[in-house]
Amino acid sequence: MSSPTTAILDAIQMFARNRCAGHDPAHDALHVSRVVANAQAIAGQETANCFIVAAAAWLHDIVQLPKGSGPPGESARRSAREAHAFLSKLGVAAADVAAIAHAIEAHSFSGGLKPESIETAILQDADRLDALGAVGLARLWVVAGTMGSELYHESDPSGGDRELDDRAYGLDHIPAKLLKLPDLMNTATGREIALQRAAYVREFQETFLRELDVSL
Repeated sequence: MSSPTTAILDAIQMFARNRCAGHDPAHDALHVSRVVANAQAIAGQETANCFIVAAAAWLHDIVQLPKGSGPPGESARRSAREAHAFLSKLGVAAADVAAIAHAIEAHSFSGGLKPESIETAILQDADRLDALGAVGLARLWVVAGTMGSELYHESDPSGGDRELDDRAYGLDHIPAKLLKLPDLMNTATGREIALQRAAYVREFQETFLRELDVSL
């Protein structure tokens, strides 16, 4: 027989999957399920409330505005508000609802908020890990396509002599954001995984530029 917590998490997962239906492939239910797996793996190495971690991970992207629309962090803020309302109706304890909502609001890279709990720190790391490695690169090009970005700047693909613009050029996103992520990780486990995945991203960048016959 399932525990009350398991039943609540099942309801949260179903709600999240329904809300993420129709999101772009970089922020769909598959992304969310990967973030949940990342978060649970990190939480296993930390002293954290696993219910808050799992619930926040499932609900972190239930609202997804088109990339580049709205102020920074707006999708996370709206996701947090909707999650708060849903969890309250579900009968989750008020303190847990507040903790989950904070983790969701603060997880966003663009929002720039500092984590106020280990659960929030774990969600930030888990979401950022999905921006790295082979999966992260696939997501990069999905987002670049939805934004109408060019693959790279024709005369300066590496961005060595200009200001990086990852809204205009997909390749710019690698030095502008992705390779900075390992230094922004909150947990030792997150940092270790991030370094491994960032190495793959760096190798891809170097190979891409070699194929264009451009030195880094």
